[in-house]
Amino acid sequence: MRAYKPKDNVQKKAYYTDRFYVAPQVPKSPVESDEVFAHDLEAIKAKCEVLDAYIQVGQMVVYIKPEDNYKALELLRDECDYVQLSEMSAIDWLAKRGGFEVFYQMLSMSKRKRIRIKMFIKKGEAVNSVEKLFRSADWSEREMFDMFGIEANGHPFMKRILMPYDWQGHPLLKTYPLQGDEFAAWYEVDKIYGKEARDVIGPELRDTAKVDRYDSERFARLGHEVPKGTKITGDEPRHTESYQEEGGVFMIKKFDKKDSVVIDNPQR
Repeated sequence: MRAYKPKDNVQKKAYYTDRFYVAPQVPKSPVESDEVFAHDLEAIKAKCEVLDAYIQVGQMVVYIKPEDNYKALELLRDECDYVQLSEMSAIDWLAKRGGFEVFYQMLSMSKRKRIRIKMFIKKGEAVNSVEKLFRSADWSEREMFDMFGIEANGHPFMKRILMPYDWQGHPLLKTYPLQGDEFAAWYEVDKIYGKEARDVIGPELRDTAKVDRYDSERFARLGHEVPKGTKITGDEPRHTESYQEEGGVFMIKKFDKKDSVVIDNPQR
């Protein structure tokens, strides 16, 4: 077992307190250094205007204009054998550049190569849906709309996918409050009971790091388990932890906590 370390104020101990922090870039290399990527880039240039291209972490990154995203991905699928759209999403650059960077991660299993198509769009600008080219884009484009507010023109069902349809705001924007805004705090109360019940119920607690050790409704206190709904007094007897059911498991030695060892060096 690992040694226990206190986790007080865990929300205040983030690695980066600046939500607009930009990680340093890893080295880039010219496309000409890879014969396969160089050939694929020439094919892309024949159909689209390429704004920038380089190799980074073993994959080629190509910047194009937003209006060319559909034909660029169609070219990669039909002529360059990049048959899988493994990922697509956006990056919030509103504070620094006033828009979003949308990317498409393409995979060629025959070439064992990856290409990342990127494009920059301004705030409020929509993109062309690529759902007809790749079915995986169906949910990805809905999630991009849900989390960032970027619409995909031509999508068959451009609705939220994670948040309720009537939710206000987009949670992955860097300006979105980490614990939600006033709308988030009262959403379920207003929806289920009505605004007149706010004074009775109170706002929702959306701090996932907060655990009430005396809440027997939704938190089992290890070593002091009690039936659901039991009134907690603080004087409950401690239970001995057991790592297996009574009687043990066939051909497996029953393990007891007193026989456990704290690992001081997890890398050993």
